[in-house]
Amino acid sequence: MTALACDVAVVGAGPAGLMAAERIAAAGHTVRVFDRMPTPARKLLLAGRGGLNLTHSEPLERFVTRYGEREAVFRAALAGFTPDDLRAWAAGLGVETFVGTSGRVFPVQMKASTLVRAWLRRLEGLGVVLHTRHRWQGWSEDGALRFTDAAGTETTVQARAVVLALGGASWPRTGSDGAWTDLLVARGVDLAPLRPSNMGFEVPWSDHFRERNEGQPVKSVALTVAGRRVKGEFVVTATGIEGGAVYALSAPLRDMVERDGWAPLGLDLMPDTDESVLRKRLSGRGAQSLSTFLKKTVNLTGVRYALLREFASKDDLNDAAGLARAIKGLSMPVVGVCGLERAISTAGGVRFDAVDEALMLRNLPGVFVAGEMLDWEAPTGGYLLQGCFATAVRAADGVLARLAAS
Repeated sequence: MTALACDVAVVGAGPAGLMAAERIAAAGHTVRVFDRMPTPARKLLLAGRGGLNLTHSEPLERFVTRYGEREAVFRAALAGFTPDDLRAWAAGLGVETFVGTSGRVFPVQMKASTLVRAWLRRLEGLGVVLHTRHRWQGWSEDGALRFTDAAGTETTVQARAVVLALGGASWPRTGSDGAWTDLLVARGVDLAPLRPSNMGFEVPWSDHFRERNEGQPVKSVALTVAGRRVKGEFVVTATGIEGGAVYALSAPLRDMVERDGWAPLGLDLMPDTDESVLRKRLSGRGAQSLSTFLKKTVNLTGVRYALLREFASKDDLNDAAGLARAIKGLSMPVVGVCGLERAISTAGGVRFDAVDEALMLRNLPGVFVAGEMLDWEAPTGGYLLQGCFATAVRAADGVLARLAAS
């Protein structure tokens, strides 16, 4: 058995854990970071392979609304670490950023690996010690953190404060497997069940539709559920749908499916054209086939036409008013939610009632929580990473205040 000691132990070497470690070490404290994977920031690196979306450039007043019912919590957290602060932090690592056409913020080089390498160099320079292949096993009887390595050897760590940043349960192959929930429940920490967020959904396609359209992107449409409407695009999968517009509605859509067993997802195939205009254009079809007629009159072709045929009634397809109505308001039945292992992020986790304003667990003094372990969710677009960084800074500042007072 190995026994270690430090001012602060950080459990989890993802964005939240590394940010907390940096801020605490920069204040002069000894910090050790523990992660069960062979290398740090696995999920960040995987997410950033096609371009790392760090944050979003929209005004902060709009930004905070992306956190839904947790808006008040993130209004406070983002005040301590804004999207501009995140861009400045990246620039300090030598990673310049730019704002894309959608308002999303990316590194100029579009790579997570460059940022992670520079970040690890900075942490090493601050004296942060990284322990990989160390799985957290909870606490010993004397209050020390317990870890086991790949060989089963146990390490105990006595720390003046602890930051837990173990992520959620999505993408478990990167290390976020949610195993920490049992350890905290055993200590009386109140948790909301872990649930998928920003995930795909199951739709009962006909064999004919699936065989011809699996993998096809559906662009320039609008989706509506529970009074919320999002313009964008999605992709047809073998079992249903996934993609940006779907992820933006994933929370209310998931909640409805879990409650009722299914949900009607509204689909507007031509969101920029009024129904009254469509009715006029679609009159006088004559003997033309429906596909030819729609291609000539409103340029409705490909997978969008296939979706119309999949879900519109026969009566609507043979009537100008009904056809216009169907194009503007198809009802796509959603019958299932893709699991956590396929989700981009996780909802649920440590309830905010279980932590104080500094994100310290109320019944475990000196133990702070940051990142996706907390019970919040946000859409893709930079809001997820920004939330992880902002809660890490808040937890780190809480640690520093506690250490200063002790």
